[in-house]
This record gives sequence, structure tokens and C-alpha cells, in this order.
Amino acid sequence: MIHSLFMINPSGDIFMEKHWRSVVSKSVCDYFFEAQTKASSPADVPPVLATPHHYLISIYRNELYFVAVLQKEVQPLFVIEFLHRVGDVFTDYFGACTELVIKDHYVVVYELLDEMLDNGYPHVTDINVLKGMIRPPTVLGAVVDTVTGRSRMSNTLPSGQLSNIPWRRQGVKYANNEAYFDVVEEIDAIIDKSGTTVQSEVHGSIECAMKLSGMPDLTMTFMNPRLLDDVSFHPCIRYRRWESERVLSFVPPDGKFRLLSYHIGSSSVVMLPVWVKPVFSFREGSGSMDLTVGPKQTMGKQVEDLVLTMSMPKTVLNCNLTCTVGNYLFDPTTKILKWHIGKLNPQKLLQLKGSISLQSGGGPPDSNPTTEVQFRISQLAVSGLKVNRLDLYGEKYKPFKGVKYTTKAGKFQVRA
Repeated sequence: MIHSLFMINPSGDIFMEKHWRSVVSKSVCDYFFEAQTKASSPADVPPVLATPHHYLISIYRNELYFVAVLQKEVQPLFVIEFLHRVGDVFTDYFGACTELVIKDHYVVVYELLDEMLDNGYPHVTDINVLKGMIRPPTVLGAVVDTVTGRSRMSNTLPSGQLSNIPWRRQGVKYANNEAYFDVVEEIDAIIDKSGTTVQSEVHGSIECAMKLSGMPDLTMTFMNPRLLDDVSFHPCIRYRRWESERVLSFVPPDGKFRLLSYHIGSSSVVMLPVWVKPVFSFREGSGSMDLTVGPKQTMGKQVEDLVLTMSMPKTVLNCNLTCTVGNYLFDPTTKILKWHIGKLNPQKLLQLKGSISLQSGGGPPDSNPTTEVQFRISQLAVSGLKVNRLDLYGEKYKPFKGVKYTTKAGKFQVRA
């Protein structure tokens, strides 16, 4: 299975490595660095690379590369899912998954990786079970461990490991019992220069934060459960009941976890909340651009955190632009143009236009830049998914329950 794991920063430095089955030389990453130089952007590095003696499977997350080294062919998505799980565990333990944070917690990172993989095979990946085995770092805990020399590793297995519900520890007690659910959806879309949607799909998930005492048994129903067709469940969900009744029945883990993730493909009609019309004109030595943005189908909700990003051609020297709202920034080194809009005013159209300076003698660019769109809409699930009710059994208390909906842009591209 997985022999080694390398973590690489944006500068191409390997700042952490972990080996399980055998020690693999860092030189194997030269194949990865070669593919990285050929990629148009950091996220476009091929996730699977075949070398003469190894396979390299990688993900790009939080401006870091996680590169797994294997000697035998396996299902790539299996390894990719595990690498994302590693990133999720680091984020939950340390609050962020960055190079600086990982370097500050090297000991805990190695302890976690030792438990998550056993001889190269995934072993313990549930965050609640890991927290029962390795205590999350705190400032007070670090001082106590330094003074006493005590290890963060627990001397006993988590209580849940000895039951038929290993994801939940026993004896959980809270003064206030709460259950929060976040329905988060991301829109992936490609729109051509005429404004026609070439491809659109929705990736969604239900993130949970549970603070419930005892051993509660929950059931969740939806207004339109038939929308959930391509679904991946947490192990706590009773799949047979979902198949027969379209009801989610489960004993939840304690704390934060992902209840399910789902995908709604291009066969369904996906509402696009904003429209973007980019117009570029290039000639010898100069050019112009006119970018217009407006609301489309927002269901009366406010579009927030709107940012448009364009990777300009390498012959562009500078941009002299004016915008009706927000501010723009052009980096002449990376050739990245960003327009920070913030909240989208539904009553008027927004424009960014002006002139572009090109290198002399280079000729006009061969193609127009693609516009990447980022946004966030609160209290809206663009797919139409809605939670109907949540019932609790097995305990006598009545918890406080809350559901929040959020729609974000995933890979939202507008071609010019």
C-alpha cells in the first residue's frame, strides 16, 4: 500500500516525510517536481504519476502538496481520499493545515500518522477515535507535558473501540445538549463566451457538530430526499433503512464530523446565482477589457465574498482599469488579476474595464484568459435540498437543534 508520504510547500521544499513499509529516497519526488513545472497552475498537477519503480499520488490543499508513494498499483481514489482525511485531521487538531502549523506540532503529526496507517494500510481515520488515543495539543497541555514528561498517547484504548459503535465514546455528558447541521454546497460550472452553460454540477455535504449526552439515536428526514442519489455516508448511518424509507437513522459521533456527502450531476438543472460577461480585445502592444457581473438566480438571497480571478497572458505588462465597486489588484510577476467585489448589489450591474499594456514585439495573445469566480450565499442550498425534521430517541432530554444552508463556488469558470 502506501510506503511513504512527503509534504511539499509551494517553494518545492520537502518539509516533512513519513515512511511506513520502507524508506523511499526523496529523489522520487523529482518526477513530481517535473510535472509541477509543466502545470499551468499549482492545482493542475496530475494527481497520479507513474515512475519506473513507484506510483506518486498527490493532492493540493491549503497551498501544500501531499504526495503518497506506492510500489504497487491501487485504486487512486482510495489514496486520494485518505490524503484528504489526513488534511481534515490536521485541521481539526491544530485549527489549520499549513506548513508553519505542521512544523510546530511535528511530534503530534507523527503520532497521528502512526495511528492512521498500520504498515501502510489505513487503520484509524475517525477523528473522534483518534482524539481518544492522542490528546489534541493545547497551551496548558504543552506546559504540563514539558514539566512532567508525560506522553500525549493514551495508555488505554478509547471506550468506543470495545463496543459495536466505535465512533462514539461512552459516558458523554453535557450541561446543554445541542445538535447543529451545516448543509454546504459547491457549484462547479463551465460557461462559454456566449453565456451558455457547458457543464454544471453540485457537490454537497452535511457537516455536523454534536454535543449530546448519553447514547442518542437520531432520525433525519428531508423534504425532497430523491435529490440524494449519488451519496457517500458516514459509517454511523443505517444504510438499509435509508434504502427502504429514505430516512437517515444513526447514532452520531461526539463532536464535529461529516454525516454525508452527495453529488448532483449535469443531468439536473443547476441554478447559477451570478452571470459574468468578459470581453477582451488584444492588438499589437496593447489591449482592452470589459468585465460585467450581475445577479442571476439567487432566490432573494445576498451573494457575498464575490471575487473574480483571471490569469492574464504572459505578455501582459500592466493593467490600467477602473471598477464601479470594490477594488482590483494585478500582480505583474504572477500575471494574476483579482477583482474583489464583496457583496453583490442586485439592483445594478458591476463593471471592470480599462486598457492593458503588452510587451512590444510579442504579438497579441493566442487566447483570452479564463475568469474564475468565487462567492458565498448564506441560507441557500442551490440544489433545493431541505431538512424536514430531526427526532431523538433513547434519551429523555430535548436538545437545541439548528440547520444552516450555505452555497459556495467550487470550480466556477467563465471562458472569454
